[in-house]
Amino acid sequence: MTIFKIFATSAFLLGGAIALAQPIGNLKSISTLNVNRYLGLWHEMAKFPNEFQKKCVSDTSAEYSLMPDGSIKVLNQCRRQNGQMDQAIGLAKQIGNASSSKLQVRFAPAWLSFLPFVWGDYWVIDLDEKYELAAVSEPKREYLWILSRSHMLDETSYTALLTRLTAMGFDVSKLEKTIHGKQ
Repeated sequence: MTIFKIFATSAFLLGGAIALAQPIGNLKSISTLNVNRYLGLWHEMAKFPNEFQKKCVSDTSAEYSLMPDGSIKVLNQCRRQNGQMDQAIGLAKQIGNASSSKLQVRFAPAWLSFLPFVWGDYWVIDLDEKYELAAVSEPKREYLWILSRSHMLDETSYTALLTRLTAMGFDVSKLEKTIHGKQ
């Protein structure tokens, strides 16, 4: 085999591997979200590591409740290394119509809410029919959370979700499973 053929074959294989590792097109959220069904307590089952949750070691959850003005109160909680529960209270709002699965969330004080950079994208990208298992991300695929109504998740459902997330262009090997104590 000539050096050119070796180089060409290597370049082709490397190019294919790089192409497979890249996100597949623009990320899409689910077609519709019934916010009233989505409200309530969700347990984090896994996440991409991120800076703002680095002190969380277990028992991470998010609780969503409807506010009188139609916005959504977000209560995030997790257990720290010292055993204490930590919490952050935020606000979410739907972007678009009442069935939009694209939301924005902020944890900054209300008086800063006019600043666009305090809002982060919260897109529901996968959700089962029973509203018991969800995946949430944002357009750049830098963040990913897997949420469940139960702190226990059967492996079949989890594996099937990972397959769907991989097809969406996520590197699921980056996911960290969340530890949950006895609830």
